Amino acid sequence: MQLSKRMKSIASMVSSGNRLADVGCDHGYLPVSLCLEGRIPGALAMDVNPGPLRRAEEHIAQYGLERYIKTRLSDGLAGLAPGEVDTVVIAGMGGRLIARILEEGRQVCESLRELVLGPQSEVYGVRTWLEMNDFRIDREDMVLEDGKYYPVIHAVPAEGGKPGRNMAEPGGKILTEEERLFGPCLLKERHPVLHRYLLREEALRKSLTERLKEADGARAGERRNTIEEEMRHIRAALSYYEM
Repeated sequence: MQLSKRMKSIASMVSSGNRLADVGCDHGYLPVSLCLEGRIPGALAMDVNPGPLRRAEEHIAQYGLERYIKTRLSDGLAGLAPGEVDTVVIAGMGGRLIARILEEGRQVCESLRELVLGPQSEVYGVRTWLEMNDFRIDREDMVLEDGKYYPVIHAVPAEGGKPGRNMAEPGGKILTEEERLFGPCLLKERHPVLHRYLLREEALRKSLTERLKEADGARAGERRNTIEEEMRHIRAALSYYEM
């Protein structure tokens, strides 16, 4: 089975031998692929809508995996019991929605061995939720596919349950703004795809600044201030690549 580059990255973060719940499963490609590889003993393919579950069921049946992968109608983690799975994957949706799902399913999250998250926007809020809820980001990836940048986050329960101690090493320091925005592991590893993303964002804001030079009024001034603040964080992140 051929997964997209983004889905391959997400699959690579799932620990072998773990029971999986794929939240927002769409066609069920991820659990099917992991089962076919023998990486996981079984999975729950979950979605809030019946349509994606029907497509997942067809795909599961195509590969004869009905015994190993079950589908379940669920709004986020509401249909999952604490301790039922080891790994939860939530990908293909906005960061605000992912953070809400995690918050509403806090009891389930407390029983997990790992979270694998692929927010398509508002990644800052996802990393902040992890930081404040006893999860430590220990691996990250970023994929460029079809002109879009996709971050992937792997998080595990923090040792000793210390909110904010969320760096790649246990007991690490509290995240900086740049780490929340762009990823502690991506920055530490000087990830090449993040570097391309930062250069693109810097160029976009330089262009915006030029266009706003002649603009008057309070709104234009506020926009310039916002861009200046964003540029400050982008340049701080780019400084990692100069070390």
